[in-house]
Order: sequence, then C-alpha cells, then structure tokens
Amino acid sequence: MTTHRSRAPLSLVVDGPRRVLDDHDLARGLAAGHDWAVGEAWHRFAPMVLGLGERALGSKTEAEDLAQEVFYQVFRKAPTLREPERLRAFVYSFAVRLLRSELRRRKRRRWLHLGPSAAESAADGQSADLESRELLRRFNALLDRLKPRDRIVFVLRQMEAMTVEEIAATVGISTSTVKRSMAHACDRLSRWVEADPGLLSILRGSSWRR
Repeated sequence: MTTHRSRAPLSLVVDGPRRVLDDHDLARGLAAGHDWAVGEAWHRFAPMVLGLGERALGSKTEAEDLAQEVFYQVFRKAPTLREPERLRAFVYSFAVRLLRSELRRRKRRRWLHLGPSAAESAADGQSADLESRELLRRFNALLDRLKPRDRIVFVLRQMEAMTVEEIAATVGISTSTVKRSMAHACDRLSRWVEADPGLLSILRGSSWRR
C-alpha cells in the first residue's frame, strides 16, 4: 500500500500507564493533543484497524501500512470530531475510506498491467501450512475481483460481524445499498467458489453462500 508522506512509525508510540476512560473522554484528550491520548487510542483501536486491514487486503504488511495512515489521519482530524462518543466510528470511517482508495488503486494497476495484485503475492505467512496458504491466496484473489465497495461491505459484515446499520453509517451509504452490495458480493463469490473444488470443500455451508 503506498503512502504519500514520511513519518515515524506508530510502533514508536511510547507505552505508558493505561487509563480507564470512555471514548468520549479519549476523543477530548486527542482533540487537546495530549500525548497519553495518542498512546491510548493506538492501544484501543489498532487491533481493530490491523485486523480489518489484513482481512480486507489479505496482507499483514499492507494492513500495517494502512494503520499508519489511518492513525495519522485520526490524530490530525481529532479536533473536528463533533460527537466525541463516536470515536470508534470515527476511526472506522478513516479505515474504510483508505481501504476503498487502496482497492481502487489495485484494480487500476491490474487493468494497466503494472504488476501483480496483492492477492497474487504471498499470504504473509498467515499459516505454516502451504495448502492452507494457497487456499487463502485463491480466496483473496476472488475478493480482489469484487468491486471495492462490495468487498468492503462483505468484509465488514462477514468478518467484522457489523450490522447492516453499522456498515451503512461507517461507509456512508444507505442500508438498502449495503444489502445490495452484500447480495452482489455473495452471489459472485458463490459462483466463483463453485468453480474451485479446493475452496468449495472448505467453504461449503458458509452462511454467505447462496
């Protein structure tokens, strides 16, 4: 995943005493520029962003790049958050926006034959089992064939267990559009999986398959 600015990695966020506070107070701390709020926001939301990024992009390395950019934007834009209690949704919104941009870039790159898709690269060692890694690579290749919005909706619904209403609020679309995107993704993935005996054997009976 490409980035457009140089900055220190977020791994350099200094550990400190954890604070027991709600998202409202944490958002206020971020808006005020407190160092403790930066560390607390990272510890609280980084696992969510990293998990979403890895499931959506199929790459741990690209998920880490995504998290860098997401938190850069969150920390920069924190003073603009009008409803501090919605900090989690605020973080999600940046992650989804950047994911959509990255998925569109992937499609353009494939259309122009500028290089392999991320799904065609190694699966970042997510499993020591070569066969499992190969099946994961093939499923990620199918996800790469979806439209960016359909892929994000599928990941949020099936892998993040978000409700239709939560997805609509996070992505900034209507609930009916969420349902249509989910239906499109499920229909296409079901057809493609049917054509791959290896994937079919492990995904048979999945709740999203038609």
